[in-house]
Amino acid sequence: MPAYDYRCLTCDEQFERRVPAEMADDVLCSQGHDQVKRLLSVFAVGRATSSLGAPAPAAMPTGGGCCGGGCGCG
Repeated sequence: MPAYDYRCLTCDEQFERRVPAEMADDVLCSQGHDQVKRLLSVFAVGRATSSLGAPAPAAMPTGGGCCGGGCGCG
């Protein structure tokens, strides 16, 4: 279940709630106020892009062998 950050517009309380996505807009603060605003989470980040704006390629594993060298096969 995702966690969402909120701020109550009545009492200015900031809080986090874990609720199903379909109920993310139907939340009350701890004082029972229903005038809450969902905040942009600090956890949300964009992905890296190349200088041309295309997605950056995924990093390749280092080492040798069939699995990147982690098992000592290479």
